[in-house]
Amino acid sequence: MNAYKIAVLKGDGIGPEIVDEAIRVLEAAGRKFNIEFDYSEGLIGGVAIDTIGSPFPAETQRICEQADAILFGAIGDPKFDNDPTAKVRPEQGLLAMRKALGLYANIRPVAAYDSLLNLSPLKESITKGADFVVIRELTGGIYFGEPRGRSENGATAFDTCVYTKEEITRVAKMAFEYAMTRRKKLTVVDKANVLATSRLWRETVQTMEKDYPHVTVDYMFVDNAAMKLILQPTYFDVVLTENMFGDILTDEASVITGSLGMLPSASKGSKVSLYEPIHGSFPQAKGKGIANPIATILSAAMMLEDLGETIAGKAIRAAVDKVVAEGFLTVDLNSINPKSTTEVGRRIAEGI
Repeated sequence: MNAYKIAVLKGDGIGPEIVDEAIRVLEAAGRKFNIEFDYSEGLIGGVAIDTIGSPFPAETQRICEQADAILFGAIGDPKFDNDPTAKVRPEQGLLAMRKALGLYANIRPVAAYDSLLNLSPLKESITKGADFVVIRELTGGIYFGEPRGRSENGATAFDTCVYTKEEITRVAKMAFEYAMTRRKKLTVVDKANVLATSRLWRETVQTMEKDYPHVTVDYMFVDNAAMKLILQPTYFDVVLTENMFGDILTDEASVITGSLGMLPSASKGSKVSLYEPIHGSFPQAKGKGIANPIATILSAAMMLEDLGETIAGKAIRAAVDKVVAEGFLTVDLNSINPKSTTEVGRRIAEGI
């Protein structure tokens, strides 16, 4: 029997509900494929601030560093969002975790389900067949750059966008390797006509092209990429971009699947990898049983595949596909006969 230590960070809002369903599905896969999971739960985000005073406590970091993988829910709370003077915020915990654990690359697959094409605001003829991966640099750029802050009189604010060649090279290498396993096409998204950091990105990736002669590389300004995601999403195979651009573009890409609740992700680094849905904490839905758990469940499938449990991961994906085809879905995807968070999670677990 294979056994894995899993750090569980449920976080805020709907985080506990969706993570519980992912664990339900993992347990079902474990029973079928003889896999054992040892879960250790840690606090992060708003709940950690309320409990301990820190959005990423030292104990949570210890739990993560000792784990084989991290299953993460969501962070964020309106009481912090609505207080612009708050010195400590839930999102600081996420950024601190990325830095502490070296989570430098975020992998976000986007695929259109045939049975959900009619739920996208885009025409079916546009979204049908869309299947691409966005690889987003996660620990650099404007979210982490220094200096940052406000002027003494509060009338001016500033953030700094910084990238090093090393930061770009390591995430670009991952993108090239992903492209080699897919359709061998890589699109680099930047703003090289305006930003010095984007010119460094383009220059660095161009020097790497010779090491991957079978990969076709093109470069696209972020505004053009945003438009093409909506007009022709099937154009993309692997997309490589910097931190803020990737954050925005992947949320935009969620309209292809019809709901943010369908998109999983993995954050990979030098120590341990983290698996999470791309959506936020959705505090308005907290405790109502309406949150879509599928993105978190698919994140768990990604986790299993990266741990080498490929068959188990594929079994979860197949169970999700069946539930989606049946229309056994939460209200974001089935407004006529919606199912609860728990009902969807249970149906997927039973289908493994």
